[in-house]
Amino acid sequence: MDTIFKALADPARRTLLDSLRRTDGQTLTDLQGQLDMTRFGVMKHLGVLEEAGLIVSRKVGRFKYHYLNALPLQEAIDHWIEPLLVKPAARAVLDLKASLEGKTMTKPDFVMQTFIRCTQDALWDALSNPDSMAAYHFMCNSVQGEAVEGGTLTWLLPDGNPMLTQRPTKVVPKTRIEATFEPHFFGPDAPASRMAFLIEPLRDMCKLTIEHYDIPKGQDGVAEGWARMASSLKSWLETGTAMKSSM
Repeated sequence: MDTIFKALADPARRTLLDSLRRTDGQTLTDLQGQLDMTRFGVMKHLGVLEEAGLIVSRKVGRFKYHYLNALPLQEAIDHWIEPLLVKPAARAVLDLKASLEGKTMTKPDFVMQTFIRCTQDALWDALSNPDSMAAYHFMCNSVQGEAVEGGTLTWLLPDGNPMLTQRPTKVVPKTRIEATFEPHFFGPDAPASRMAFLIEPLRDMCKLTIEHYDIPKGQDGVAEGWARMASSLKSWLETGTAMKSSM
């Protein structure tokens, strides 16, 4: 928490975060134009932000792309601000099969990371076992299907209507899941995109990275859905209590 507040204290770093909030996935050259300083100076600021977990970088070919990682900020707000509010603001859920499955994942449109104090087996079960997925999902109490290549997973709302369908295209046990992302909450004709979960064990915890590719125009709201899912998953694995929506 101290690292986050220290990173936010500098106006130059806040400018970089604002720029990534407007346009995610920028290179160092893109971001250098936001500040009146040397390339090395911008690199140092990006290093501080990455160390605080506020941004995530991905290298594709010769270029390194930077993404805003909003989850640590949300956790800071949940910890320091929301308990002081009499009535916390409700967070709205704005959260191609053949053509998508044939594509190679390149530069993601969205990246989020969180660290969860759990075993690799526990995190893998949470991301691949339908009963576990239903236990912590913030909106759905039922998930049907199998997290296997060629399988289908469907998240069902309390009224029985489908919220989301995913078709796993690559499954590396305990390490990676790639799947389509077919959001029914954007309407019956909403175009699909692609996502990936990456698990990295780190001593007594795991790093979970969520990547989302080819997000269609008008579906930028999925970022909030990922933040709510990741927060509930972390709470469920660490405390046994999920962060279910009251809506």
